[in-house]
Amino acid sequence: MDQRSDDAALLERTAANETGAFERLMRRHNSRLFRVARAILKEDAAAEDAVQEAYLEAFRHAGTFRGDAQVSTWLTRIVINQSLMRLRRQKRDRVVVPFEGEGADGSAGAGDPADERSESPAASTLRAELRVLLERRIDELPAAFRTVFVMRDVEEMSVQETADLLGIPQATVRTRLFRARALLRQALARDVDTATVDVFAFAGERCDRIVSAVLAGLPGV
Repeated sequence: MDQRSDDAALLERTAANETGAFERLMRRHNSRLFRVARAILKEDAAAEDAVQEAYLEAFRHAGTFRGDAQVSTWLTRIVINQSLMRLRRQKRDRVVVPFEGEGADGSAGAGDPADERSESPAASTLRAELRVLLERRIDELPAAFRTVFVMRDVEEMSVQETADLLGIPQATVRTRLFRARALLRQALARDVDTATVDVFAFAGERCDRIVSAVLAGLPGV
């Protein structure tokens, strides 16, 4: 069974209040959902809260899923909505997607991440420092650029899926990604793509914390 079919089966079991199936679903998609929420909210704690609320909403509405999209896309749409609602409540950022006034298309290639298994301790330390710097620079991007960058380059979503989730044309996704990469290259000059795969790393402790908090909030558990 491929992941898409397995996700759908897990969600169907979730609709029947099988919490074990829901836990598997959460652990499978935690990293993506956290990174998307983090891209919008710019705070780890706020992103965790948004993901937890999104999971609780998904659990409550699991029976309404009709399979028109992938479960991962359905979950991502929920966490985006939760993040944007939280952002509006906090009134911390006036720039929310969609972002108007873009037209020109463009693209830029992303290099392959370094193989950490062959890195020396010094190289590993440098890589970690570059990752911290990259995370800081990503946070400095305008919200529209930051969200697309994380969805496309960090989570490797397709242009079409990103466009559908954000409700913008595919050309706009490409433009925002091009401009985000350009801004990051200007800020970092080099070695950006080497650290991209590990930005906003999703540690096992955070994964366990989110899963435990959601399970504790499920009705009848």
